[in-house]
Amino acid sequence: QVQVVESGGGLAQPGGSLRLSCAVSGFTLSSRMWYDIGWYRERELVADIDNVRNSSTYADSVKGRFTISRDIVKNTVTVDLQMNSLQPEDTAMYYCRARVPVDYWGQGTQVTVSS
Repeated sequence: QVQVVESGGGLAQPGGSLRLSCAVSGFTLSSRMWYDIGWYRERELVADIDNVRNSSTYADSVKGRFTISRDIVKNTVTVDLQMNSLQPEDTAMYYCRARVPVDYWGQGTQVTVSS
């Protein structure tokens, strides 16, 4: 059974940083099977990464400020989103989406940027 477990988020001041983490397990992990894992806010893409392109995609609004990374330990893929130079407009509920290739969503984690 696929599990999508999110952590991180919270409150940050403008200009501050937060880190989100998404651990995905329970799916067939193979270089021959496509998967894509990413972070969305209000159901719009923030950043994602997949194992075929081996590259990342970012929303224009976060380029240069957010960095997505991936780590694989045993059969768990962890995708982190490092968010720097946070602005009030980054405030949103952030969701991890895992297409493995069936589509799964996490429960969401709140990010609030306020002074």
